[in-house]
Amino acid sequence: MTQNSGKNTLAAEFVLGLLDAKAQADAERRIATDAVFAREVEQWRTRFAEFDQTADQMAADEGLWQRIEFSTQQAPRPEKSEGVWTTLWNSLTAWRTATAFAAVTAVTLGFVSVASMQFARDVAARKPVYVAILVNDNTKDAGAVVNAFADGRVEMIPLTDINVPDDKALEIWTLWDRSVGPRSVGLIDKSRSIRLNLDALPKTGENQLFEITLEPKTGSPIGRPTGPILFKGTTSRAL
Repeated sequence: MTQNSGKNTLAAEFVLGLLDAKAQADAERRIATDAVFAREVEQWRTRFAEFDQTADQMAADEGLWQRIEFSTQQAPRPEKSEGVWTTLWNSLTAWRTATAFAAVTAVTLGFVSVASMQFARDVAARKPVYVAILVNDNTKDAGAVVNAFADGRVEMIPLTDINVPDDKALEIWTLWDRSVGPRSVGLIDKSRSIRLNLDALPKTGENQLFEITLEPKTGSPIGRPTGPILFKGTTSRAL
């Protein structure tokens, strides 16, 4: 323990009245000669005054004072041990510091735990569960990628610039059940990223077909693909 922390502890014990008669007298003399120690005493008085103000005033009866006097006569107060562990045990500053450190540590660990869980959730939300690479059957070029996420979101991101005539549009379709047939999930007038509309459809699964066809500007007039298939591919579980 440093010299300053010893002074600090002595000042606190002086204010609390925990010193024996000799140490109390020495502390009183030091207040008159040691300005730093005097300030420490005043600071502790100010701190403990906050506790005094929260307590109700109670008058002690005569019997209490008699019992206190009798107990002090029967069992005189022993001299304070100067051992390190005894000093720490009796040090209010040490206990306050340890308590504050424990509280800060607990709060810090709590924040770290919450932040870690939130980070894991954020990473999981950004990582797709299923991925489909849409490829042109003739050229074998990849034209777009479809990402399906755990929360139901499905997006299509173009990998190449697709030439779209002014009177045409790109329509994206999905097929999860041949008995139901393909459903349109997006219509765009040029090659760009788009969030596909699968809200009313079953959740995207493995081996689900996605394809892009060239359709009239307002989309297929019959609710089924009518134009040429530009790119297509099936979903696989993401690594």
